[in-house]
Amino acid sequence: MCGRFVSTTEPGDLVALLDVARWNPTEALAPSWNVAPTDPIPAVLERVDHDTGEVVRQLRTLRWGLVPSWAKDRSGAARLINARSETVDQKPSFRKAFAARRCVIPADGYYEWRPVPAGDGRKAYKQPYFLSTGELMLMAGLYEFWRDASLPEDDPAAWLATATILTTDATDSAGRVHDRMPLTITRQDVDSWLDPAHSDRADLHHLLHRPADGDILVRAVPTAVNRVAENGPQLLAEAPDPLGIAD
Repeated sequence: MCGRFVSTTEPGDLVALLDVARWNPTEALAPSWNVAPTDPIPAVLERVDHDTGEVVRQLRTLRWGLVPSWAKDRSGAARLINARSETVDQKPSFRKAFAARRCVIPADGYYEWRPVPAGDGRKAYKQPYFLSTGELMLMAGLYEFWRDASLPEDDPAAWLATATILTTDATDSAGRVHDRMPLTITRQDVDSWLDPAHSDRADLHHLLHRPADGDILVRAVPTAVNRVAENGPQLLAEAPDPLGIAD
């Protein structure tokens, strides 16, 4: 799975890189080296403009952890941070979003953990690893809108926009740390992936990209990242690898 990631690219750079036509600078998020479930995250998506009827590419702030539109409340969001690509078009929580509400979620890389057994006078603990391609990763995502029926429809707080990240079986390099990994979209496939009119399931699955073995770099990082309150570039400092699985 992907349960924590790094997102530090400036919004203006994302706008230029991904040909974004609309974004609100007042919603710009600060860089984060420890994005956790239910945190706000940047996402690029396409929506039909109600005034013009045209599809507009947007940089939006979503909350990580998808809440299906039919959910009674938002309490299950933290459980739906990932969607298995193998069944995403079949699961009730994801299939409608997969058909029409897809996005890309930019990340520098992501974290996974491996248990380290007790020994040499230390307690057992979980060692974090940072996995990345060394370039910006465009993680494949889905988004959804949930309506809080207890609030008036014109209340901005009545609508919650959330997202999930698609995952697949890990390649050998990433699989040394965890058996699942996020899927990415290549730059040349972004247009097709974001297009809300593109609903052919086979075509959409074909666009999902698993970084080939060797593209993912793995390094041990400080255990400070285990605490969601910790943040900053120091979390990416190389740390001793007690399991010997880092590159």
